[in-house]
Amino acid sequence: MIELQGIARQYQLRGQTVAALRGVDLKISNGEFVAIAGASGSGKSTLLNVLGCLDRPSSGKYLLEGREVGGLDDETISDVRNNRIGFVFQSFHLLTRLSVLENVMLPLRFSRAEHPDAEARAKDLLERVGLGDRLDHRPGELSGGQMQRAAIARALLMQPALLLADEPTGNLDSKTATEVLALLHELHAGGQTVVLVTHDNDIAASARRLVRLRDGKVESDVSQ
Repeated sequence: MIELQGIARQYQLRGQTVAALRGVDLKISNGEFVAIAGASGSGKSTLLNVLGCLDRPSSGKYLLEGREVGGLDDETISDVRNNRIGFVFQSFHLLTRLSVLENVMLPLRFSRAEHPDAEARAKDLLERVGLGDRLDHRPGELSGGQMQRAAIARALLMQPALLLADEPTGNLDSKTATEVLALLHELHAGGQTVVLVTHDNDIAASARRLVRLRDGKVESDVSQ
């Protein structure tokens, strides 16, 4: 599903060139659960942004489902991002003025295709993540764990090939974090490809495969 060939990413900071990624080679197959770990500054967030088509590499090649995405125009990249990739963030990113159901259906606003079954799918997803009785609630009426479950349902609405989770348990207590992680593993067991970025060694250890970054390079890549 994913193939990175010599991916590098440099930034200009105060007149100096900072290398966030330094020639990353990585392959991820359909249906894998991969954790990407590393210390602050290792390049894991930059790598996630590249994988999610939120950032373009300075050099190298990124193939998603056999398609090179690095050279696509902004409109096409936006379509790929909205339809093939689901995002789960540490801070949930739910809109406070919208109901839970409306938040889950937000990706439709960025889709150019018709999705007549989207509301039924959104309700089914909320039922699946244990929020079937919270459709009309606002995010402020939910616990942190419930907000993250709603965010996961939103990420799955467009039936993405790839689910990217950026520190998805970072704002949760340990019990709730365990529950959210269990949900991600349940989704993976159902066939969903999951790539999770974390600094938590226990969470990283729960993945089937662990990729560790150091100074913008892959330090290790092991199946667990």
